[in-house]
Amino acid sequence: MIRDAFRRFKHRRRLKHALAETEARPAGPGRAHGLPSALIVSVTSHPPRFATLAPTLRSLLRQTVQPDRVILWLAEGDAAHLPPAIQDMAGLEIRTCPDWRSYKKIIPVLLAHPEAHLATADDDVHYPADWLERLVAGLGKGGGIACLRAHRVAMAGPDRPAPYEDWDHNLRAPEAGPAVFPTGVSGVIYAPGVFHPDVTREDLFTRLAPSADDVWLYWMHRMAGSQPRKIGGRARIFEWQGSQAVTLRAANRQGQGNDRAIAALLAQYGWPG
Repeated sequence: MIRDAFRRFKHRRRLKHALAETEARPAGPGRAHGLPSALIVSVTSHPPRFATLAPTLRSLLRQTVQPDRVILWLAEGDAAHLPPAIQDMAGLEIRTCPDWRSYKKIIPVLLAHPEAHLATADDDVHYPADWLERLVAGLGKGGGIACLRAHRVAMAGPDRPAPYEDWDHNLRAPEAGPAVFPTGVSGVIYAPGVFHPDVTREDLFTRLAPSADDVWLYWMHRMAGSQPRKIGGRARIFEWQGSQAVTLRAANRQGQGNDRAIAALLAQYGWPG
């Protein structure tokens, strides 16, 4: 009980520091990203998260490297419920799309801007000022995929992955290769053309991996030959207090949602290794 109280105290202290740090960042544009095509930061949300969404968006808009666009994707009808402070946020584009749940942060951008570099973010996390700068630097001139948090896929056979819980979670050091499994919560950057053409097929991702977008995206870029790069040390996730009443991450891990998606994708495509 004392340990839980101390943990809550530390979280409140980190929360206060994160909010102050974000507000203290320069409001002007950051440095040019230097990539050969437009850089879009894409995020999605839904009404249960709107109360804690503003600090995440501010942390994405005030980066040391300037994206060309920051887009918040909402299901049709949800925009009317946004707090005015978000509706009027300078530099933020608010657009609507079908209610593809967590896929809203990537599928609409891939459809509308296939030529762009795309950095995805979650709506419930604080992002440091150099978050985008690190992703761009990790991507480098070779393109591909870079992420700040990843697992390593463990195999149970030549073409059969072990259960998700048996993977090496939240890698502690940089690593690259086909076994690197990017997780979207800390941010992932994708160069144009890294996905299999099926990536935007609603009839497939809604049936095979309806709540496991990380699994779907891994299959789609691995089938296109990707060698994902995890950069930096072990990632630390800082989530806003009150934002976790509903979370797909917990449901997928505790309820075996990821394993169900993996089984469905194996049946559809085979192992993409």
